[in-house]
Amino acid sequence: MSAPHLPKVAGIDPAVPAPAHTVAPHLPSATPQPESGSPAAAAQDLSPVDQLAAVQDRLAGWISDLTTLHELTEQMARTASLDDALHELLRAGAALVGAQRGMIVLEPADGRGPDTTVGLGLGRADLGTIETIPRSSASYGRILDGLPEEEGDSTARLEIAHPDLRNEPALDPRHREVAARLGYAASYAVPLATDEAGRLGAAVWLYDEPTEPVDRQRHLVGLYTRFATEHLARHLELSRARTVADTLREELLPSRLPRMAGVRLAVRHRTGPQGGGDWYDALPLPEGALGLAVGGVTGSGPSAVAAMGRLRASLRAYAVMEGEDPVAVLSDLELLLRLTEPARSATALFAYCEPALRRLVLSGAGHCPPLIIGEQRTEFVETSLSAPLGMLSCWEAPSVEFETVSGETLLLYSDGLLHRTGEPMDQAFALLHAAAASVPKSVRDDPDAIADHMLSTVLPDGRDTADSPEDVVLLVVRFD
Repeated sequence: MSAPHLPKVAGIDPAVPAPAHTVAPHLPSATPQPESGSPAAAAQDLSPVDQLAAVQDRLAGWISDLTTLHELTEQMARTASLDDALHELLRAGAALVGAQRGMIVLEPADGRGPDTTVGLGLGRADLGTIETIPRSSASYGRILDGLPEEEGDSTARLEIAHPDLRNEPALDPRHREVAARLGYAASYAVPLATDEAGRLGAAVWLYDEPTEPVDRQRHLVGLYTRFATEHLARHLELSRARTVADTLREELLPSRLPRMAGVRLAVRHRTGPQGGGDWYDALPLPEGALGLAVGGVTGSGPSAVAAMGRLRASLRAYAVMEGEDPVAVLSDLELLLRLTEPARSATALFAYCEPALRRLVLSGAGHCPPLIIGEQRTEFVETSLSAPLGMLSCWEAPSVEFETVSGETLLLYSDGLLHRTGEPMDQAFALLHAAAASVPKSVRDDPDAIADHMLSTVLPDGRDTADSPEDVVLLVVRFD
């Protein structure tokens, strides 16, 4: 009688050790008979019915374990971020080894980061206390710093178990002290490593009582962490790519807003996961003037970010030369876009502002109209309808001149703020107007508070920070 072959589930090798609660059945063969009193001899005494029941029990144990691993790997595959993946790995591993608490120390061996620590059932203060253990004594420290190979096993597969921390004489006293303070009596640690990425970190699970995982639990958590760490490595690379893109995008935007008499500024900038081309600018101009701009290029990703940087830098140059004439600024920008980015279009709005006079002259190219908030009015600035840059053979639109009074605020924003509401554009504009009209009087002299109120009202429940293909730019200009 040949042994049954179980189907593979989610890429997991079904050839796992037999469940501890079963006894391997004896099948007739020509092999020498086992010694009397051995488990195999005991199995030999079973009747055929009992042998079949033992085989069924063993198969049921395998199927149960494979089903559990399949469910856990599916849950890991659904994680959307590096932080989610770390917490899911920690939770699932704790369930497999029967632990109550644990921690993951992410410290990639290539030194590129990010370095972070997450806990399960441990607060920030608890994690800080564990970090006071000398690294050479802490399980995660020994794994991350690289232990010597033992019995032919590489450090990538090495595990560290402390079944009774209170009674290990060779353990560092500080380690025992921390364990007693936090109330754990045993620990089990495994490396998180892949062949391609190398060592990424270490996972440590903690037990309230002296114990250690049995062989079957170790095998199952080894199978799970092998898959989970591969998934973790993909999240890590994606997180690094996003960090680089975010850094590049932020470097292409103003590092700080200018401070000028008579006006105060605040800005909120949100980007999607791929990075978009929405931008803003506020630059001092000759004779105490201020140039204000918002805009966006079509597309997303690195190419859109690069195009945004080129467009913003060019607009700065044109603003210095022709700032008093916003139409000329955008006309020059449109010509440059057609010559250098013929397959791309962009929206833009540029305003020449004289803070001392509270006077503005602005022109827009397919961009949303600004919004004025004041004691006596909350209204959109009436701008001429115009096409985006790069859409026509020659762009031109008249400028608009208007004045504000002391205490009024001007809002410049991107259309992503409207699109993220999920409403039709007319309703989104109405929602934006209602949010502006509802700004509490107590915060109307604080541009940062106004910006926060607008985002939380127009995009409630964290929709301003949620992943979205739409960027959000909100530039708040408060006139004193």
